[in-house]
Amino acid sequence: MTIAIEKVDEAAVEDFVGRVFDSVLGMMDAWSIYVGDKLGLYDALAAGSRTRDELASETSTNWRYVGEWLEQQVTTGFLTVDDPSRPDSERVYSLPAEHAEVFCDRDSLNFLTPFVRLVTAGGMQMQSLVEAYRTGGGVSWEQFGEDMRTGQAEMNRPWFLQAIGTDWFPSAPAVQQKLVEQDTRVADIGCGEGWSSIALAQAYPGITIDAYDVDEASILAARHHASDAGVADRIRFHHVDGKGIEAGNHYDVVTFFECVHDMPDPVSVLETANRIVKEDGVVVVMDEAVGEAFGEQTDEVERLMYGFSMFVCLPDGLSHDESVGTGTVMRPSKLAEYASSAGFERVSVLPIENDLWRFYQLHQ
Repeated sequence: MTIAIEKVDEAAVEDFVGRVFDSVLGMMDAWSIYVGDKLGLYDALAAGSRTRDELASETSTNWRYVGEWLEQQVTTGFLTVDDPSRPDSERVYSLPAEHAEVFCDRDSLNFLTPFVRLVTAGGMQMQSLVEAYRTGGGVSWEQFGEDMRTGQAEMNRPWFLQAIGTDWFPSAPAVQQKLVEQDTRVADIGCGEGWSSIALAQAYPGITIDAYDVDEASILAARHHASDAGVADRIRFHHVDGKGIEAGNHYDVVTFFECVHDMPDPVSVLETANRIVKEDGVVVVMDEAVGEAFGEQTDEVERLMYGFSMFVCLPDGLSHDESVGTGTVMRPSKLAEYASSAGFERVSVLPIENDLWRFYQLHQ
């Protein structure tokens, strides 16, 4: 048998080889960041320059592994070293302030270490993910483990604390008006570790919040965070599926922060929101800023959301029985479809600018 081989553009092949090779290097860099995060190596270096042995002693780690990690970090450009020609044990390593913000400053919008932790947590379940791809099964949020949960929470934390009451909702008059009123009741559905609820409570002192999440570990963490933040008296956290919120609750504002696309049965939860919101109340959904249709947007945001979808959100969604399997790439038309099925008349996009998220209002 003769196989016809199409003539290829060798330059294009070379360029693509470079792209894939860069992806491999990026993956290794991400693993090295995960190690530095989990072992406290970056935090120690952020406090001051260290030799290999000083860093190993301070972080209770093995000097040989730490030495290899330090050299890799210098080679990839994350750390600096005073004099590479000095003996191994005498070299002094430093973390530039600009890099320390990205790796260590938990209040900065540039804090990306949790991002790496989240992605690595997905990679740790790769065998289970491959099996799910074969069978149509899933990998649950609980199976992804603590790194996934804390990575998600800490990634969103600075955005919620710094933007909800100063940037996002002040840009949406209908929402802002409700939140600045006294005795406003808010239902925060899918609250995770509670940072959206805490941010709302801090920004709007006249409100009280019932926060709901299906993940028990997240609710326990949320209560701890709220206590530390001094707002536990105005937030009640409930370990309850959104569609199981008791009848009789009536809220002025209902929020969904980056969670509708994860729900196995989003229509039922949105039906609950439609039931519990007052006639003059508002329902807000924050979800991913993906393109209006497949193929219209191929930028980094779209690539990122497909990555999350393939290895986190879709497998989690499909780990539940009778899941609709939305995935991270929930386009506006899909949310509008869910909202219509839940009894809402229409969906509008709120005038809130953000590269990663789009904000919707669901109208009764």
